[in-house]
Amino acid sequence: MVQILFLIIRSARPIQWIKNLALFTGLIFTGWLFYPDKFIRVFIAAIIFSILTSAVYIFNDLLDIEQDKLHPLKKNRPLASGKLPIPLAVFVTIGSAFLALFLAANLSFFFFLVCLAYILLHFLYTSKIKHIPILDVLALASGFILRVYAGAVVIDTHINIWLLLCIISFSLFLAVGKRRSELTLLSGKEVLGKTRKVLFSYPEKLLDLYISMFATTTWLTYAWYTFVHPSLKISPRLIIIWADIPQTFRSQKWLMATIPLVIYGVMRYLQLIYEKNEGESPAKVLVTDKPLLGTVIIWGLMVIGITYGLN
Repeated sequence: MVQILFLIIRSARPIQWIKNLALFTGLIFTGWLFYPDKFIRVFIAAIIFSILTSAVYIFNDLLDIEQDKLHPLKKNRPLASGKLPIPLAVFVTIGSAFLALFLAANLSFFFFLVCLAYILLHFLYTSKIKHIPILDVLALASGFILRVYAGAVVIDTHINIWLLLCIISFSLFLAVGKRRSELTLLSGKEVLGKTRKVLFSYPEKLLDLYISMFATTTWLTYAWYTFVHPSLKISPRLIIIWADIPQTFRSQKWLMATIPLVIYGVMRYLQLIYEKNEGESPAKVLVTDKPLLGTVIIWGLMVIGITYGLN
């Protein structure tokens, strides 16, 4: 029983739940992070979305079980290896999906709609879209964008247009990076046409161009967001200290100080894609690469410190 439970948890890919931190985007950048009622709503939404994404991952493994058996890495997954019974996986998938949708409907009607859209998107992706060049990348990126909107609708907040453009670029950057790593991993192997036929439609130079394009727009749109971000209102407790700071450094666009970290993060991820071929699983890269993880943590602390500490 314990072994079966462990296999189900593995199939649910808990490491991928890290992506659901994207639900906190609207909460943090709206300035409501320390509002208990809003934080709790987003936290509950993130848990529900984790249940939902787990159902989607298991569903994906069920449909790709034969192809995964030929993949050098995916063949070790519980379903592809034959360790997890297919009927049980089907039951867990259906049960988790209905549970997540039921909980979502009770939390927020519009959150329920976003969750439903996520399921439909990945059903279409797994069954059809992932075999269509360009649309497969757009579908992968859309999943991340839906996470951001899922977190925003439960607290009824607005996502700044430049922040949204940054998120879209970042999502496409990760999606194309995933394809680039898959192509490198399977290049020259007979299983390429059997596991991911769509890769034949992506020459290396084309993927490199896509990556360059979205890497650039990611940090540029973020830089512009920090520039147009509303000026900070300095706390009365800091006014005395603020008055002693030279006019040269007295800009109220302090969020721009986080731009170098974003640029480094993009460059580090590019290095991991091309040097170590680790872009196939962005969540795994984040938790295993110390320089990248450290950069993300420092960036997060700076964003919170500047957004909330100076006000």
